[in-house]
Amino acid sequence: MSGEDAPAQQQNAVDQKQETKPTEEPKTETESAPAAGAAEAAATPAATTEKVPEEEAFTYRALVLTGYGGYDKVKLQVKKGKPVLKAGEIMVRVKACGLNFADLMARQGLYDRLPSPPVTPGMECSGVVEAVGEEVTDRKVGDKVMVLSRFGLWQEVAVVPAAHTFLIPEGMSFEDAAALPVNYITAYMMLFDFGNLRPNQSVLVHAAAGGVGIAATQLCKTVKDVTVFGTASATKHETISEGGVTHPIDYRTKDYVEEVRKISPKGLDIVLDPLGGSDTHKAYNLLKPMGKLITYGTSNMLAGQKKNLLAVAKNWYHQFSIHTLSLIQGNKSVCGFHLGYLDGEMELISQAMDIVLDLYKQGKIKPRIDSTWHLEQVGDAMRKMQERNNIGKVVLTTEPMPEEEKKEEPKKEDKKEDKKKDDKKKDDKKKDDAKKEEKKDDKKKEEPKKEEKKEEEKKEEPKKEEK
Repeated sequence: MSGEDAPAQQQNAVDQKQETKPTEEPKTETESAPAAGAAEAAATPAATTEKVPEEEAFTYRALVLTGYGGYDKVKLQVKKGKPVLKAGEIMVRVKACGLNFADLMARQGLYDRLPSPPVTPGMECSGVVEAVGEEVTDRKVGDKVMVLSRFGLWQEVAVVPAAHTFLIPEGMSFEDAAALPVNYITAYMMLFDFGNLRPNQSVLVHAAAGGVGIAATQLCKTVKDVTVFGTASATKHETISEGGVTHPIDYRTKDYVEEVRKISPKGLDIVLDPLGGSDTHKAYNLLKPMGKLITYGTSNMLAGQKKNLLAVAKNWYHQFSIHTLSLIQGNKSVCGFHLGYLDGEMELISQAMDIVLDLYKQGKIKPRIDSTWHLEQVGDAMRKMQERNNIGKVVLTTEPMPEEEKKEEPKKEDKKEDKKKDDKKKDDKKKDDAKKEEKKDDKKKEEPKKEEKKEEEKKEEPKKEEK
């Protein structure tokens, strides 16, 4: 989400990368001192002995996407050297980071707003301002801020343009602050800037138990008598109903189109579509006259840890396309939203954020945190979100993992391996049982044939006697 100059800043020579194991002391290359600094050091060797070690001693941990693929491609590394601020930039000591679906797609190479690996992901975080660059007048050291950027925020220290930060309201936790920017700005701009949501309207929210889904539901409840249809697995229905979903639908066991039509035969006023593919066609057909379809993702492409070419191809094959004449005759509108491509529109984003923060202060909205994970546990955090086991926001904390928990991690891995082995044994047993059942069925099928043969042989006996 940051400007085009941000990638260069966040991935500069300061951010030298080298893969390491999460539980080991990572090795990194030290940033080379600037030429001017070297000249000054040569002139004043006494001062150098004090300043250079101080600069070199500045280290911070960062999560780095080392290549496209599974959860293990995001590794925890240590970077050396204090970042240099440009005019208009600030340095933030990060406390918490938000995990978004776009981060999962980026890991598989399906998100084009993230530069090629090696790169630090992360679109949102919260923390404390630690240093301020020239020309920055509205931020000071010690300010608590939330940050919105195109990438580069999954690390303990982040350098960002001051314009990409927002002051955290009094009483808001760092976890809530990290969970708010992407989800709530996305939901607000779709519902109100595109959707023009008004009283007595109806809205379909897919993935209603996810970060954007919960944000959209809460925002719908700020408008009088809005009916919210929300899709989620059955185990999440109680939670999303308490959060404001009027009609929860289990998309795994029911056809959500049929369920919506039963309750609202004429269709819906707004459909928020993060799925893509054939579901976008369904969404358009569910609109009533003057209805609005807002598509903002292609999560149907994500199937498994690594890129699934079949899922990608299927999604593109079923890509939604429509003629303008059909839009005119149907009195419907189709909108596309992608927060990552609005990085040059910070004034527009700031307006939306101001309204969102006002609603937070009024107690009308509040992020729901599903779980918080240490940077060392990023693989587990991504797995939970990708397998749709979360209700609300998955958050990463930069607080180092306690030694006791680190010792428990190998045991957890052993348990996972044991579980995999047990599952494999169960699967093998099921296969063996199935084969045995097949053999029994074959024997049963053979029995009538044997009886028929005996009967035929009996019939043949008199004929032989006659001969």
